[in-house]
Amino acid sequence: MKRLAPVFVIIAAALWAVDGIALRPILFTLPVPLVVFIESTIVAIFLSPVMFKKLPSLKVLNYKDWSAFLGVALFGGAIGTMAITKALFYVNFVNLSIVILIQKLQPVFALTLAALLLKESLPLKFFLWASLAIVGAYLMTFGFTPPNLDAGEKTTAAALFSLLAAVSFGSSTVFSKRALLNVGFEMGTYLRFGFSSIIMLVIVLSSGTIYSIIEISSAQIYTFLLIAFTTGGTAIFLYYYGLKRISASVAAICELAFPFTAIILEYILRENILEPAQWAGAAVLLFSIIQVSRPNSNQSENIIR
Repeated sequence: MKRLAPVFVIIAAALWAVDGIALRPILFTLPVPLVVFIESTIVAIFLSPVMFKKLPSLKVLNYKDWSAFLGVALFGGAIGTMAITKALFYVNFVNLSIVILIQKLQPVFALTLAALLLKESLPLKFFLWASLAIVGAYLMTFGFTPPNLDAGEKTTAAALFSLLAAVSFGSSTVFSKRALLNVGFEMGTYLRFGFSSIIMLVIVLSSGTIYSIIEISSAQIYTFLLIAFTTGGTAIFLYYYGLKRISASVAAICELAFPFTAIILEYILRENILEPAQWAGAAVLLFSIIQVSRPNSNQSENIIR
């Protein structure tokens, strides 16, 4: 199964793209903290009965394990999710150039932190394929045309939130790898959403956005449930299954499936036809991900205990 582990990460990243392009726009009228709080809480509540019988497994966790899960929830579940949602809201889910462009920096942060915190030793060829993957992702998104960064007066805000999301999700990838050291991917998924819902509860209560819950429409309720059981809970479940078996560095490159899927969905849903340079970039990205994901590219995983 280790050979297939990167595939699960790629599927998860593709589901996140579906979330951003097709589902999250329906929640545009709601405050961002409330959106993140509700989706995290739904998954945590749903998993609680299933995870209750696994609670004894938590006895083996030390303070470093708990700190890692807190980092995952804070950076991935709270800050990163709020930042990317806010960035998408600013560009109205139409002009995604600024968001996707800056999101391509996520592997840079993840690879750096993986080397510093997890002591992952990376061979030179890994960096070569990783760099090529980022170039391919750029070409796939923009081709040879300079990115259109015109999102009105909100361009700067969208850029800053997208950058914050890239840093947060890159950090979350590394913290997730460390957090899964002594627990299974099932419990890891539960703890991720459990901690995230607690953090977001504090945020929505302190900001007063909790009162906007009465404004949720029936269509948005169904959207929350769909997100929870597909692009939310299910995606993280698959992601942790794959991440448990590969290094954080490999996972970071596989996550470039997010912009790949986003561009394909843009083509399908909004008929944004890809240019030849973009198709070439897509081919380069896919080839690079395959090379990075090969078993002989998975370096030894020296995790700090």
